[in-house]
Amino acid sequence: MFDIAYAAEAASEAAASSVSLFTDRNLYVSITMFAGAAMPALSIGWIGSKSVEAIGRNPEAAAKIQTAMVLSVAFAEAIAIYSLVVSLIIKFV
Repeated sequence: MFDIAYAAEAASEAAASSVSLFTDRNLYVSITMFAGAAMPALSIGWIGSKSVEAIGRNPEAAAKIQTAMVLSVAFAEAIAIYSLVVSLIIKFV
């Protein structure tokens, strides 16, 4: 037989378990970590390729180009560390 109390209990459990995808913090953490890893990685690769191209065109300026390249890579890595901090804040706060 059909029990009304059982049906009401099952409906309330289903409503409680149907949490929206956008209320899950782990989704935001994973998006932040992905963007924080992918974008600096792409930019470091781009910086490296352009600096090698510039050194190939003008080998006498290699010291100046390398200094600017190292600073640019350091700033890109700092952005990756910032995204790690933001994702940890999202996760634990």
